[in-house]
Amino acid sequence: MNLPRRHFLQLAGAAAAIPALPRRASALDYPIRPVRIVVGFLAGGPTDIAARLIGQWLSERLGQQFIIENRPGATGNIAAEAVVNAPPDGYTLLQVATNNAINATLYDKLSFNLIRDIAPVASVMRLPNIMEVTPSFPAQTVPEFIAYARANPGKINFASGGNGTSQHVSGELFAMMANIKMIHVPYRGSGAALSDLIGGHLDVMFDAAASSMGYIRSGNLRPLGVTTAARMETLPDVPAISEFLPGYEATGWQGIGAPRNTPTEIIEKLNQAINAGLADPAFKSRIADLGGAAAAASPAEFGKFIADETDKWGKVVRFSGAKAD
Repeated sequence: MNLPRRHFLQLAGAAAAIPALPRRASALDYPIRPVRIVVGFLAGGPTDIAARLIGQWLSERLGQQFIIENRPGATGNIAAEAVVNAPPDGYTLLQVATNNAINATLYDKLSFNLIRDIAPVASVMRLPNIMEVTPSFPAQTVPEFIAYARANPGKINFASGGNGTSQHVSGELFAMMANIKMIHVPYRGSGAALSDLIGGHLDVMFDAAASSMGYIRSGNLRPLGVTTAARMETLPDVPAISEFLPGYEATGWQGIGAPRNTPTEIIEKLNQAINAGLADPAFKSRIADLGGAAAAASPAEFGKFIADETDKWGKVVRFSGAKAD
């Protein structure tokens, strides 16, 4: 029997649509089982704490457990690789952060490409650093610090929690833009670095606000500037470094990513759920307790942000000559 062309195309179209219906339904019903959020650091650190915060919110919002799985190693690369190689079904997510953007250049050979292989889902927070010195340091302001550094090239030591950390690249970006030379002293974690800074064995550190605020309030450290584009609400009298170095900005950040080819419907559902949390006053307050600020964005906006950060920190890593430990 010969079918009219229009009738044939209608039947063919209907047949082609049949396999797609269950896939779309599963995306709309997502999640129907527990979801893993893979974190590239040990439990108890800032990235892990942020992941548990968002995981708890998503569990309550979407009716399934969002389980945190810690896979530390290689500054987060082991976790990222695990998610890149996971099925793109929305049940394995990555707590993506500043380190992932830095690692793209810091490591010579990676088995994945962050921009290509991780689909952006949602931004969660921004985390400022604070440029801080001991009370005995001769400079009282950022301009005085720059003048002192230029008069004493290569004699200022700045500490970080390790090569390629946000603290490290924040200091390198400052040196690059201020046209000064400082000696980087990497530690295995910011706790030991802070202790030596307070003890007078180091000159300056660009540390996370969350871990430094207590020392600043007690007078053990003097803040010279914050790394955000504008002043922090919690330190209104401390200028932003950008007030003296226009364009300077170096904030840590956290968000959620998924394997590429994850269905758009799942990404959109997760994005909407996370953004609902970021608009919730109690949830925003918990982010503030971590020293951060809520930063909602669409998947496309977050993807552009990650690409911009990868490019920005790539330039800083190449300028500094930093290599992975």
